[in-house]
Parts: sequence; structure tokens; C-alpha cells
Amino acid sequence: MSIKKQFLKSKPVCKVTFSLTKEEALDAEKVQLLGDFNDWNVAEAIDLKKFKNGTYKTTLDLETSKSYQFKYLIDDTKWENDHAADSYVNNGIDSQDNFVVEV
Repeated sequence: MSIKKQFLKSKPVCKVTFSLTKEEALDAEKVQLLGDFNDWNVAEAIDLKKFKNGTYKTTLDLETSKSYQFKYLIDDTKWENDHAADSYVNNGIDSQDNFVVEV
């Protein structure tokens, strides 16, 4: 797992790339990203693009000076964590944490 950040000088936006390796994605057919940036709405989940080597990636433009909670949803059934997150917070529902990217 990795999170790559590219801050833009021309506007208060950070290009954040979220990625999972084939192994981290558990040989998934589909990986989606949900979080504060799409109101945790599965209907608005962001699909990660699958590459030939099995890696999944997507890049979002996120407003800077904010923190965003997120998780990966694999094959519509399994939530996957990101150990490259900047921090972790309890999701308030169960013992699982949401992961935070700070930009």
C-alpha cells in the first residue's frame, strides 16, 4: 500500500494517489475507495484502475489543509486497511479504524 502526494503550487489542491498491490488487494476483481471525499456513499465509490501487474491505483484532487478518512472496499464485501495512512481514528461503529490522509 502506498499513498503518494503531489502538492500543486498554483492552487490549494493536492493530487493524492492511492494504490494497492495485487497481494494487498487479495487478487480482487474490483477495488473501490470510499471516504469523506464521497460521503462514504457506495453509489459514489471511486473505482481504482487495475493494471496488468495486478496493482490498483487512483488519483484524487483533494483540498489542502484538511484530513480525510477513507477505506478500500474489495469486491463489494471486504474492507481493507491502508497501513501507509498518516493516522488512524476509530470509526465509531465497531472496533475497526478508518484511515486518514492529511493534505
